This record gives sequence, structure tokens and C-alpha cells, in this order.
Amino acid sequence: MSKKPANNNLPSLQELQQLQRNLPKLPDSMDPQKKRLIYGLLALLAIILLIVGMIYVSKHGEGGLFGSESSTSATDDDDANVATETLSEVKNPYKAVDPATALAPDLATAKSELASLQVKDWAPKTGYSRDQFGPAWDDVDGNKCNTRDDILRRDLTNIRFKVKTHACTVITGTLADPYTGKTIEFKRGKKTSAAVQIDHVVALSNAWQTGAQDLSAEQRRQLANDPENLLAVDGPANQQKSDADASEWLPSNASYRCTYVARQVHVKAKYKLWVTADEKKVMERTLNSCKDTNPTITSQLLDKETKEVVCKTLDTIIENQKAILQGVASGQITFLNKSKGGEELNESIRE
Repeated sequence: MSKKPANNNLPSLQELQQLQRNLPKLPDSMDPQKKRLIYGLLALLAIILLIVGMIYVSKHGEGGLFGSESSTSATDDDDANVATETLSEVKNPYKAVDPATALAPDLATAKSELASLQVKDWAPKTGYSRDQFGPAWDDVDGNKCNTRDDILRRDLTNIRFKVKTHACTVITGTLADPYTGKTIEFKRGKKTSAAVQIDHVVALSNAWQTGAQDLSAEQRRQLANDPENLLAVDGPANQQKSDADASEWLPSNASYRCTYVARQVHVKAKYKLWVTADEKKVMERTLNSCKDTNPTITSQLLDKETKEVVCKTLDTIIENQKAILQGVASGQITFLNKSKGGEELNESIRE
């Protein structure tokens, strides 16, 4: 069984603790005041190094000091009191991401794509940083909304947007979480946004170790912002997954595993990434257990924008029907007999 190479960029917490234990002790004969001064300076230096390390990892790594990969930022301003509106109330909304990007390829395609992938061990993680994939949530599709909000708009329902943002800034919404099966109420804010995070289906550090090092900077930017590789999910589940591949982690919601694995396979095929032997075994076993890679395809295919338009149209039709019935009941509207040709109905509206 192949092992994933360790991150060579930073020492682990255990290594730092071992280093501390191995530091030479000052001689007992040294002046106590000098000892306290030296120990105090060493303690101050350790604190400074820890702070620098945390800042570095928060900017360049996807996991922080403890190795978890977080592919979303939850540092939103508190927007509890901002004015909001539904999509139907938005004037000139910017173009939304195609909802079909949330779907996996069909089962036959997924199996064919998996068979086409190279099987290799992980490459070293040396040189990896989030910056290798361009600015976070870059607007690669040019719709004037950042990628994170694009995915929130695609994957959430009952959405309310910040006014005058053309349906870009999602303030609240409801997520049917694919990873856990839970329903999560999203509320934008510094303390609340982390409940719903945007996961890279193929984690960026995993991509780096399975071929993305050989991609161009623009290809990596596309990979990091590709809606087919992005999914709004439960925050804790995303943290638990970190940068794991399919051999190390699958969603606890078993009904989504076929879709999840098929999407991972598709992204790896699309960007010519490889899989490890263990990863491929799990992917094959998962796909062989599937009847369909999109069991909830019907509800997913119907664009939420379309749903809202349909509902609004139905409301208008119902109101018009009510007005007609009221008119008939009051005698203001009467329906006459057929015309001479017997094919047309004449409607007379009394003044």
C-alpha cells in the first residue's frame, strides 16, 4: 500500500515538540538570572515562530497546522442587517453557473474515464501552496461574481441576495448537504459562514501530487475554479475530508457516493491527473455498486431560476383565473355562442 508523501514545507507539530525536548539544557553553574533571561528569549522566539508559521500556513497551505484542507473561506463580513431580495426581485441578475455542472457523468462514461486514468504513486508535495492555483475564488467565467458565490447560488435553495449585487452575494439559503444528508441553513457572517463550505471534489493538494504540478498556471487556475470540481457542503465534513482521496475518505451519506466518485473521476480525466492503485480500487468498487451516478437528477436538472420563473408565472395565471371567475360571477364577463363558422368563441366584456 503506497503512502502519501509528507508535506516537506513545514515541520509537523510532533516534530516541533520533539525538537523542543531535544534542546540542550543550560549548565547548572550558570547564573540563575542569565538562565531566566535566555529561557525568556527562547520562549519569545518560539511564540514568534509559531505566529509566523500560522500566518504562512493560513496563506499558503490548505490545512493549517494540523493538516486539514479547507477549500473555502469563511471570513465574510457580518451582513445580518443588510437589505436582501429573492432572485425574482433582482433587476438584471448576472449570469448563473450552469446547474448541470453539479451532476456527474453517466455510469458508463465514469467507468470509461476511470479506465483511461494512469495509475501512479503520489508525487512529492514539495512546492505546493494554494497560490499555485491562482487567486482564491477567481471569476474565471467572467460573470462578475466570485466563484464561491456562484456555487452557493447553484447549490442552495430559498436564497436571498444582498440588494444591488445582481444576484451575486448570497446572504442566506438552505443546503441539502450531499456529504451528510443533513439540511443546513446558511447565513453569511464571520461566525456563521463556515457552516457551509465550498469543497474541491478533487482537493487541490491531492491534484498537486497527482499531476497538477505539470499543468500550466492557467490550467491550475481553471481547475481550482471549475464548477465541476466544486460543491457546497457541510463545513465539518469538508474539514474531515481534508485533502483525502477516495481510498481515504468517502461521504457518510452513502447515497451520494456514486455521484461523488464519478465526479472525482471526471475531474481527474478532464485535467489529465492520475490515481493511485488504492484509489482506483475504491473507485472501481464504488462504481460497480452503482445503478446510477445521479440518483436525484430530476430535481437537480431543473434550474432554480427556471423554478422561480415557473412559480411566478403560475401565480400570475391563478390571479388571472380568479379575476375571470369574479367577473363571470358579477355579470361583467359573458361567453357568447360560437360564430357562424362554429370554430371561434366570442367574448363580450360589458362596460
